Amino acid sequence: MDFNLSDERRMLKDTVERFIRERYPIEKRHQFAASDIGFSREMWRGFADLGLIGALFPASVGGFGGTGEDILLVFEALGRGLVVEPFLASGILGASPLIDIGDVATLGEVMAGERVLALAHGEPDGRYNLSHVRTRATQGAEGWQVTGTKSVSINGCGADTLIVSARIAGETDAEEGLALFRVDPRQPGVARRAYATIDGGSAAEITMGGAVGEPIGTPGEAFPMIERAIGRGILAVCAEALGAMETAKDLTLEYLKTRVQFGKPIGANQVLQHRMVDMLIEIEQTRSCVMLAASTLDSGGEADRATRERNLSAAKHLAGRVGRLVAEETIQMHGGVAMTWELALPHYAKRMVMIDHLFGDIDHHLERFIRFSREAA
Repeated sequence: MDFNLSDERRMLKDTVERFIRERYPIEKRHQFAASDIGFSREMWRGFADLGLIGALFPASVGGFGGTGEDILLVFEALGRGLVVEPFLASGILGASPLIDIGDVATLGEVMAGERVLALAHGEPDGRYNLSHVRTRATQGAEGWQVTGTKSVSINGCGADTLIVSARIAGETDAEEGLALFRVDPRQPGVARRAYATIDGGSAAEITMGGAVGEPIGTPGEAFPMIERAIGRGILAVCAEALGAMETAKDLTLEYLKTRVQFGKPIGANQVLQHRMVDMLIEIEQTRSCVMLAASTLDSGGEADRATRERNLSAAKHLAGRVGRLVAEETIQMHGGVAMTWELALPHYAKRMVMIDHLFGDIDHHLERFIRFSREAA
């Protein structure tokens, strides 16, 4: 496998990193996160003009990327800047089912920064089970009507269109009988309650009482689309965690070089040097695992599905464990100053801890890795 970036991807990487470095300081990030919708629509359109949203979409729907490698490149850069704009909610989770059905018109609006999507799939008692859906959809004279409650919908209150999962048949945990619907959140049958997450992001609780929905794909056969959307989301947050780890490591290394105690930099302490080396090794191991997951993201077929899901769970397990390690180590090596709001580091630490709990924590993905390893064998 060639791990070197192509000229086009290297140019994209340099462009987005420079854009975030010059136009997305941590103070602006805090300002955007504190707004009613949890991000800046102006900045979102700026990212669109840069072509960064289009890099997450394949050429079949008008984009110029969409592979695992593209997601890895973009989200690592976003992780370095702690970007709160809805790349995950809109460009990955919400867009994935529309990519599957080839909805060029809607995705064109997303790539232009004119429409924001959000996936409403998780439910209050569902934990990490992808097939756990109590929300029901029934077909009547006015079309499909959706009734139920969704929880922790990322950027759910800032979305122009909701992609909602609902059950049309089967038991609560069955993979069969699931459907996805396009729902306008401004209609009378939808209520949204926004709240901030601990890492400065935004999520929403969504209640639907007979909301009219337009089906996406074939109703009753949506589980593979849901699994693919969450799989892309897992890769995205693993890559974002990599960017956050690298930045936290760099900030700590700089602090060890400049913080002086007893007449010399604290980085001269051999114990701290060893801790930095151990952390660097763990980050590089995580990078290798995430790159493997990116390379198999687009695998198809049952056998390839087992390999894809196994690699995604391995990457998510490692990103969660190492992300928490890096958060704890960098905070400790900074001392008391690392607990202040003004310093950027604690915000990276909170994001790394939060990523561990998105789409399944380390225990969940260890069990999942074992199960899919057996299926792939």
